[in-house]
Amino acid sequence: MAVIVAVMGESGTGKSTSLRNFKKGEASVINVSKKPLPFRNALSVVKTDNYQEITTALKRAQAKSLVIDDAQYLMAFEYMYRAKEKGYEKFTDIGANFFNLTQTVATLPDDKIVYFLFHIERTKDGNEKCKTIGQLLDEKITLEGLFTIVLKTDVLLDGDNKRQFCFATVNNGSDTVKAPIGMFTEALIPNDLKAVDTVIREYYEMPVNTFTPPTPQEKLRDNQHN
Repeated sequence: MAVIVAVMGESGTGKSTSLRNFKKGEASVINVSKKPLPFRNALSVVKTDNYQEITTALKRAQAKSLVIDDAQYLMAFEYMYRAKEKGYEKFTDIGANFFNLTQTVATLPDDKIVYFLFHIERTKDGNEKCKTIGQLLDEKITLEGLFTIVLKTDVLLDGDNKRQFCFATVNNGSDTVKAPIGMFTEALIPNDLKAVDTVIREYYEMPVNTFTPPTPQEKLRDNQHN
C-alpha cells in the first residue's frame, strides 16, 4: 500500500512551493485548480478536477512521489457544479467521491507516496483542520484519520525580519498534525517536500526516489497498455 500524506495550510504559506526541489521524473503533480506552479519546474503536471482522470493519471504515473495540489477544490468545484441541485444528496456524493479517491490512492504500489495539499479551516472552537465541504466528512469520517502523516505550514520571522517557511510536525493541541514516533526530530522543519519524502522513505525503508528514464521497449509496452 502507498503512504498517503496530508499537508494543510493557508494560501501563500508554502504548500505548492514545497515541491520546488523535486527533479524531473521524481514527482508527478495533479493540479486541481489548474493554476501554474509558483516556481520554474520540469515536473509532470496534469491539470484536472475529474476524479476518473485523476485516478487514471495516478495509476499510470511512473514517478514514485505523487501530489494532488489544492485537493480541497475537488470538493469545492463539485459543489459549485451542482449548486443548483436541491437536497442533501449532492453532499453525500461529494463526500463519497473524495473518500473513494483516498481509498484508491492507498492501494497504489508500496514504493509510492501520495501527498494531498489542502487549504486549512478553523472550526468554531478554534481548532485547525483540512478544509472540506459540508459536514458529511467531518461528522462521519475524520478526514485526517485517513492519512498516516499530517503536516501544517507555518511562517516565522527570523532575526533579520525575513520570513521562514516551515512545516509543523508536532500537534499543538488545536490542530490535526501528526507523524509516526521518531520520524521527524524537530517540531518545525523547512517546507521542502523532497526532504520530507526522503525522511519518510528512510523511516519505512522504502526505495529511494530516483528516476530512471524508461527504455524504448518500456515506452512501447506502456503505450500498448494505455
